[in-house]
Amino acid sequence: METTSRAGAAGAPAGEDTGAEGSAPPGGSGVRRPVDGYLQAAFPWYGLDDAFTGRRWLMQVGTAADGTVEHGSTGHGTEPNLHSGRPDRVAPLSAAQRFSVVVTVASRPVRRSADGTGVLEATSVSSAAWLAGAGLLSYTWPDRMERALRQHWLDQQTALAWELADHLDEAPWSTLSLPVDGVSTDFRYRESEYGWVLAGSAQGGAVHIGAYGRGMSAYGMGFSAVEDIAAYTG
Repeated sequence: METTSRAGAAGAPAGEDTGAEGSAPPGGSGVRRPVDGYLQAAFPWYGLDDAFTGRRWLMQVGTAADGTVEHGSTGHGTEPNLHSGRPDRVAPLSAAQRFSVVVTVASRPVRRSADGTGVLEATSVSSAAWLAGAGLLSYTWPDRMERALRQHWLDQQTALAWELADHLDEAPWSTLSLPVDGVSTDFRYRESEYGWVLAGSAQGGAVHIGAYGRGMSAYGMGFSAVEDIAAYTG
């Protein structure tokens, strides 16, 4: 599984790109827009297909040490509160917040790190499952937990999400078939009291797709390549 950019996973607001924060966009204006990081990717982004007619919003991209965009997330529905590792700063997710997030991970082979000192593992469906699982945790935590225990809970659950992503053929994962670009595709799927997580690959294997959500059922969803990523800025 790809081990770079684990921090932040898929749960930061747009404009807080990991690894490339503060860099100026092409054209030299010096003003970085949330969509700029997405436009720099050399792979297609995925989101819910046209059957979803609600609000769409950008989250963040994750980059390698050399600035190459490796993954990113698109949001759908009601944008939930974010604690991003700081559960003492915001209220827990309310029952009224219904959302689904789609994580796109570039398919990468085993390769040397940018500084030439090590080797990076290949990305896989497990990479997408890890990012989706950790992303769900960014928006969910027990509302009756003592503040001092919340970070311990988050660390524990994040480690569990990592372990589960490495064992996709075992319980609690099951198979869920959903359309990707109109083609039925098998995903690995699991549910918990905090929401659901799924992961699979697009046709042709150019990217791996993860998704997570709460209040919106994964059953009946469909995914498609995003034609205009700027449509997600609203």
